[in-house]
Amino acid sequence: MNEALQLLSSPVGWALYFVCAVLIGMSKTGIQNIGTLAVPLFAFLFGAKYSTGIVLILLCIADLVAVIYYRKEFLWGEVKKLLPASLFGLIVGLLLGNYIDDKVFKLLIGICIIVGVGIMIWLGKTSQQKQDKLTKNRWYSPVFGFILGFSTMIGNAAGPALSVYMLSKRLNKISFAATSAWFIMLLNFTKIPLQAFVWHNLTWAGFYLNLFAIPFILLGGYIGIKIVKILPEKKFRILIMTLVVISAILLIVL
Repeated sequence: MNEALQLLSSPVGWALYFVCAVLIGMSKTGIQNIGTLAVPLFAFLFGAKYSTGIVLILLCIADLVAVIYYRKEFLWGEVKKLLPASLFGLIVGLLLGNYIDDKVFKLLIGICIIVGVGIMIWLGKTSQQKQDKLTKNRWYSPVFGFILGFSTMIGNAAGPALSVYMLSKRLNKISFAATSAWFIMLLNFTKIPLQAFVWHNLTWAGFYLNLFAIPFILLGGYIGIKIVKILPEKKFRILIMTLVVISAILLIVL
């Protein structure tokens, strides 16, 4: 427990950590990508690669909250389309992570988010007919699946690309939140043994630290559910796209 308390050495660090926990809770229950704003803050607090291990358990706790709430609303068909290629992306990210330093690691996280932003902008300039033709292509879901698996392994940064994919499928806000939550939960729980036994960046200190954040995750989850309920569909989509762009900019600047 003492080792956990030593991971954050200042009141400011603890405050940032708890703010990030609230953001993650909000992102899991519907405000996708607001949790991505926490990625550069976690990298700042713990170091880019080490932070992925600390944050992983935090994300898994938040995932459980989300899937319990959205247990009947997710679309298994969309999850099934993404899953095989995303598992391959996980393995590629796992292997690359063994050969790069912290600075390059942070750069890769930024690139993953920027790719998501680029696809989002490109889709925004494409006609609805062309979008529909694109999304029905056989390679569309596997390509996104690979990007999602790789980006979540490299830095828990799959949010922007996942939002682009779900928005392109024109899911309503509840199906969007539920399907995203279930898909990310499956990836995050798959990552636990990989990060524990290959990267060795899961520690008991990090686990105990995450226990302190549970009330803040629950608070964020509650806020996220309330916002999704009152936000109209159009404004929901605008909010998601805005958060994608902001998260990319923050990571590059920080």
